[in-house]
Amino acid sequence: MKKKLFKRENYLSKIRPFYHETDLIKVITGIRRCGKSSIMEMIADELVDDGVNSENIIYIDLDKRGYKNIKTPDELESLIDTMSKGIKGVKYLFVDEIQNVTNFERMINAFREEDDYSIFITGSNSYLLSGELMTHLTGRYLEFEVFTLNFEEYLKMKEFYKMPIDQNPSIELDKYLLEGGFPRTLFLPDLASKRLYIHEVVNEIFKKDIKKRVKIRKTVVFNLVRDYIINNYGATTSVNNIVKELNKNVTSVRFETVSKYIQHLVDAKIIYECDRFDMKSKKMFQNEKKYYLADLSLAMFTNPDSRINYGPALENVVYLYAKSKRYEASIGRIGKLECDFILKDINLNYSYVQVAFTILDSEKTENREYASLEKIQDNFPKYVLTTDFLIQKEKESYMQI
Repeated sequence: MKKKLFKRENYLSKIRPFYHETDLIKVITGIRRCGKSSIMEMIADELVDDGVNSENIIYIDLDKRGYKNIKTPDELESLIDTMSKGIKGVKYLFVDEIQNVTNFERMINAFREEDDYSIFITGSNSYLLSGELMTHLTGRYLEFEVFTLNFEEYLKMKEFYKMPIDQNPSIELDKYLLEGGFPRTLFLPDLASKRLYIHEVVNEIFKKDIKKRVKIRKTVVFNLVRDYIINNYGATTSVNNIVKELNKNVTSVRFETVSKYIQHLVDAKIIYECDRFDMKSKKMFQNEKKYYLADLSLAMFTNPDSRINYGPALENVVYLYAKSKRYEASIGRIGKLECDFILKDINLNYSYVQVAFTILDSEKTENREYASLEKIQDNFPKYVLTTDFLIQKEKESYMQI
């Protein structure tokens, strides 16, 4: 019997208006094991529940037995033609991990042009949305990026599968910050099993999403750069500093090499790059960025310590949540002060966010978190996000959440 799936409404609600659109390819991206395949299954199930004949659903998982050997566009086209034979009306074509087929772009666009296929494809990295795909499908696809479970989904999924939930939300938050949001980890019995799983995920990403597509001539250096970024997530980082550190303590390496390796990590969706923005000069700091993890559990890959560093961990949670809601995020510099996030929505509305574990420990801490927001001279909303249960103080022009 098929296992009942926890519906991730945040993503389904975005894709649902396009279920029946045959002129747009629906591209679902995200880090491996974040739940893209499950979302495709949910879409197929919803279509059947809404009256689509199950025979009109064509589902191909190129990572699974029976389809793993399909590597060329001709082989995939032949398979789709065979599975489509005799089906009347709109066909709903789902191809999971389509990047396993080289140069698939023209072939998949040819099916789109027939106008009787509603096409959904998934891929684990941003190579899917570069090069040939961009050339051949510009204006003909929509990207829906999927992230690992946010804290709300984490709790709702545990409730859905009748898993124990501590009555103290702080304890559950600590579990989430330590274990992360890969859906599969919820079903693993202990932290050791979860760590092993995360190691396998990262190794799979390196093997399938990086090494298979780009040449890593210095694997040792690549691993050092990867581990440095992961260990310092949420901290201001410059490529120059990484180069100096490696040249001083490990091996000779060039600026261009480190930059290229960081880009590979971004393309594989292991990390996200967050720019720093000077709010006075209205310019980006090109050489200073912060990097956030695609999932907090990735920190376990390089660090055996089970203690939580709340500052960067909570920033990471807010950053991913904002990304999942389609906000653009950057870090604000206001003189010597810093605003954790400047958020911009699709309507070009801004908001400003400070993130702190608590502001109740001292008046100095509280004033520090407010200070940068008070320097911002506009009327867009300003927020302080904390784990505190009680509002100690309200200030004009922003709320504390």
